[in-house]
Amino acid sequence: MKTDILLIGGGGHCKSLIDVIEMEGSFTIAGIIDQKERIGEKILGYEIIGCDEDLEKIFNDIKYAIIAVGQIKSPNIRIRLWERLKIIGFETPSIISPRAYVSKHAKIGIATVIMHDALVNANTIIGDNCIINSKSLIEHDAQIADHCHISTGAIVNGGTIVCEGTFFGSNAVAKESITIGPRSFIKAGSLVK
Repeated sequence: MKTDILLIGGGGHCKSLIDVIEMEGSFTIAGIIDQKERIGEKILGYEIIGCDEDLEKIFNDIKYAIIAVGQIKSPNIRIRLWERLKIIGFETPSIISPRAYVSKHAKIGIATVIMHDALVNANTIIGDNCIINSKSLIEHDAQIADHCHISTGAIVNGGTIVCEGTFFGSNAVAKESITIGPRSFIKAGSLVK
């Protein structure tokens, strides 16, 4: 039997996450949380059933939630939502697309989403509340700290450490065995040495 899950955020990342959740098959999307003025709207057939103010009330019926807000300039919104969900008591599972490859020797934190066709290699550590986006590559021995977004087609080479809250842009490449500082913003297409 599938478990009900609540999606927090109704933008573009929500649409991609819906697709992954439907394909993964462990959860039934019970509804979406977004701005109050959007209540009643539907996103890919799923209704926006409330806003942030309704989370405590909704928790009476739905115990699982995942953050469906993307991250570009700052991780602050995702961090704030994650902390709020923890305080209320929501379970925040990791969601891994069945089209992704995650090594059995990798460690994945809670509330992390691994999207379609991502590859997470052996001895990799990925923290909590991260987005590992479509077709990204996290190579062996890399470490991705909490609250990071590794964008579409990005490559984090072996032994690289990506510190907390970093945005790593589409098609950016990190040289092996470097450290990228906290809350860094790596532009799309960059080569990080």
